[in-house]
Order: sequence, then C-alpha cells, then structure tokens
Amino acid sequence: MKLTLLMVGRTTDAHLDALIGEYVKRLGHYLPFALQVIPELRQTKHLTAEQQKTQEGELILRAVPAGADLILLDERGQQYTSLEFAAHMQKRMSSGRDVTFVIGGPYGFSRAVYDRAAGMISLSRMTFSHQMVRLFMVEQLYRAMTILHNEPYHHE
Repeated sequence: MKLTLLMVGRTTDAHLDALIGEYVKRLGHYLPFALQVIPELRQTKHLTAEQQKTQEGELILRAVPAGADLILLDERGQQYTSLEFAAHMQKRMSSGRDVTFVIGGPYGFSRAVYDRAAGMISLSRMTFSHQMVRLFMVEQLYRAMTILHNEPYHHE
C-alpha cells in the first residue's frame, strides 16, 4: 500500500514545512508515503469560486492513481479519535489498495472530486488554515502508525 497526501498549493511557511518534513520522514519507516503538491491556480481573481473548484478538481483527479482510494479532508467528513483513525487506517492498509488523502483549495472540492471520493474525514469541527491541516494530517498519520505498531508515541 502506498499512502499519498495530495495538496493544492505549496506550504509557504518554512517552520511548518520543516515540521511536516519531520513527520514525512518518520512515516517513511512504516510505509511508502509521499507528499504531492498541485500548483495553485494563477489569475484566479476573475474566476468564480465554482470555476476555481472545477479547475482544481480536474488537476486533483488527474493526480490520483486510477486504483487508489481517494479520501477528502472535508469539514463534513467523519471525525475520529486517534485510536479510531488508527483502526480506520488498519482497515485501509489490509485492503492493499493505495490511498490518496486530499487537502483541497480555499473553496473546497468540485462535484467531480466528491463523486470520485471513497470517503471524507474531518480533523475537527473548527476551521484551520490549509497549511496547518497539512501538519495535523501528517502528524495523525504518524500517530496512527505508532498506535498500530504498539509504540509509545500515543498516550491514553
């Protein structure tokens, strides 16, 4: 199983980028993991939110491998505790299918992306910047792996 975190736009904060890089490195000890960035759209001030979602959606769908499960990070998605998320990841890993998590652009996802998705998760009912969500997601993926391997990172 290969795990990918697909993100619209690059991380612009060097401190966040360093922290994300640390968790990406740690995740590599457990399974093949990759961050993939879809460049931000240019000249968006003349686009409606719907047009922007459609264009980003086309780029997202092109980036997701045909056989991979697509999981959206979306405010309306399923919320998990860290233990529940680890169990969810165990089920996905046992299927053997690649998984691509996606953090969308500022307006969310197009209908075509929602239609392709195998599921949605929400990290919180609160709203976070897309840059912070990247860090939170890679940390939770790492935490899930340590839980599944009975390592002492997570405390209950």
